[in-house]
Formats: sequence, structure tokens, C-alpha cells
Amino acid sequence: MYCLAPRKEAHRRRARSGWWFDVFDEMERMDRLMDDMMRKAVEMPKASEGASPFVYGFSMSVGPEGKPVIREFGNVEQGARGPLVKEEREPLVDVMDNGKEVVVVTELPGVEKDDIKLESTDRTLKISVDSAKRRYLKELELPHMVDPRTAKATYKNGVLEVRFAKSDEKKPTRPIPVE
Repeated sequence: MYCLAPRKEAHRRRARSGWWFDVFDEMERMDRLMDDMMRKAVEMPKASEGASPFVYGFSMSVGPEGKPVIREFGNVEQGARGPLVKEEREPLVDVMDNGKEVVVVTELPGVEKDDIKLESTDRTLKISVDSAKRRYLKELELPHMVDPRTAKATYKNGVLEVRFAKSDEKKPTRPIPVE
């Protein structure tokens, strides 16, 4: 008895048994496809070695007009070929418009106050942390013009709070000290 190539044998089986064996061929093809997908999923983290662990989450709240606002955080972002892992984490941030001031609350666990760098313009706030333990980066647009000179930043128990007085005139960029 001689051995036929797998494709010829499958064709020979189909020729003998009709359409029924087409189902089994399709199941074998799907099994190979799933094996390939699982192998790629296991190999994916190896391509981005320095940036583990993977962190992803979202926060959902009701915006000023009653519409839902969804904010993502973490170090995973969607790329053209699947998820990409960034070196910096994007922290969870809440921005509140409280009458005469704008308040930004950011969760920055595992960092020291001295590692936090803040920079503000009249419409944006940049939060960055570059420490041996963690790296965070977030640039956000503020809901109202502010005066960066009035900024007060405090950091306690992993929570950063930055308060700005609202303004109607354009102000220059300014670094903000953290208390």
C-alpha cells in the first residue's frame, strides 16, 4: 500500500463519498485557522517586550448636555494591525467645569510628587511622569480658557488635582509646580 498526498487523499475521499466529506474538510480548515490565530496571539506580547503589563480601561460619565462621555486610559491603543502597546500609560482623567474654575483630577498611582511634570496653556494641560517605576503621558484640551498663572496642583495618595481660574484672554504657556 502506498501513501497519497493529503490533498489527493481528500479529493479521492470526496469523489467516493460526495458532498458529506466537504463538511469535514471545512472543519479541518477552520481548525488550522484557529491554531494559527492562537499561535499569533501567544507570540504578540514578545514583539513589544519592554512595555508590559498591558493596561486598558475606560470611564463613562454624563456630559454637560446629558450625552455620555467615554474616556479611555492605559497603555494599549488600536493600530492598523491590532493592538499596540505604548511605553507610557495614559492615566484616568476627569475634567470638571465648576463655575469660576476648571478642575482636573488625574489618577497617577505608584509615582512620586517630584516625578510629575505639568505644563499648561490657556486651553490645554500636559501631564507627564517619567520615573523608574512608571511612565504616564496625557495631553488634554480644557473645556474653557484658563489662566495658567492661577494653576494650583496638589498630589496626595496617587491622585493629582489641578485647579485653574477661568479666563477670557489668551495666556502664555507655563509650567505648574506640584505641592
